[in-house]
Amino acid sequence: MTDPTAPRIEPPEDTIEAIAADLESSLGVQVLRAIAEVVLAGFVGLALIMLGLGGGAWILGGVAAGALVFYGDRTWFHRPALPNKTLRKIGQVLIGLAIGFSIRQSTLSSLSSQIPVLVLLGMTLLVSGGVIGYFYSRLEKVDLLTGVLATTPGNIGVMASIAADYSKNTAFVSLVQLLRFTTIIAVIPLVAQVPHTTDLRSTLSALLPDAHWLTLGNGLELAAVLTAAALAAQLGTRLNIPVATFFCPILVGLGFAPLGFADWFADWFAGLPSGADASFSLPPLLKVVGQILLGTTIGEYWANSPRITFGTLARAIIPVTLTFSAGLLTAAIAKALTPWDWLTCLLIAAPGGSPEMIWIALSLQHDVELVTASHLVRLLVINLSLPGLIWLASYIDSRLAAQQGIVIHTEQ
Repeated sequence: MTDPTAPRIEPPEDTIEAIAADLESSLGVQVLRAIAEVVLAGFVGLALIMLGLGGGAWILGGVAAGALVFYGDRTWFHRPALPNKTLRKIGQVLIGLAIGFSIRQSTLSSLSSQIPVLVLLGMTLLVSGGVIGYFYSRLEKVDLLTGVLATTPGNIGVMASIAADYSKNTAFVSLVQLLRFTTIIAVIPLVAQVPHTTDLRSTLSALLPDAHWLTLGNGLELAAVLTAAALAAQLGTRLNIPVATFFCPILVGLGFAPLGFADWFADWFAGLPSGADASFSLPPLLKVVGQILLGTTIGEYWANSPRITFGTLARAIIPVTLTFSAGLLTAAIAKALTPWDWLTCLLIAAPGGSPEMIWIALSLQHDVELVTASHLVRLLVINLSLPGLIWLASYIDSRLAAQQGIVIHTEQ
């Protein structure tokens, strides 16, 4: 029995409604922020194109817009937020589809003999990152695992999350990885001399949808392709495929015509007034949006970084420069072992984001199949080797600490 004199505790009023309202408000803020980032990135990208920096204009525009909008939202409206990984995944799906529809299957099937060389190049980058991490950890007076995670060319979020799991300096790892990534996607398009135009009118006219995409048949075909890519990315993520949101849509685009889906859509919509096109490709505007979304998350990471001093940034440039040099060394090894030209070797060995490097190859129409295959092999090599690399770095840290009489605690 309850005591009638005891104070009655009322349950919080409208708890479910309040939580739902908070979620709805948060979702609304994210949508508005994403729209603002894409619009601002469009203007920045057009400005960069007019300045002659068309090679990576849309990605760099996304970086700038993501940083400005994210920082402004936190500073002026005091809304705490984390980088929106969903936007980058959407960008990876769009770019993956565009690349998949551009790859020639016959050329891709002939690359099986190059797999040993591609594995060697991936291992070279991995070992180089470990060696650079070792010397940089001694220079920066940090533990070896932190140095290795900061300098190994891998996914920013993955490396930072591993650092957090092992109670390491997550901010430091994120800064070095972010600086490496940003430097690569800014420098490589200039080195590769991606073709571009400074004519604003021709750029805008190329992005506007023509009558071809305004038909019901092609619109339904586009919706079906995007849905298939999203489902493939979700399945790949569940199967722990590296960068599934990028590589699984490539498979969707690659198999669309050979598996007969293009002809099936053309026959299915033949009864419509406009029908559907058997030679499907993504609209140019979606390709631009994909590039922008790849950049916005990087900009958000910059805005979300702790206060960066000039000294910290200057010291972070050291491992980035060494990692870039390791990429050049790996490209030189590839050039010596294969008949590939220097640009192909550079795109294969560049320690930057796989989607960005493959997109540059696509923009140049330069060995897209080879660059795609090489980055897939490299991601597999790095991700499969990470557990052993982490164990080795932790073991060396423990031995060094034991020699100095220090006990290290790590969370696994």
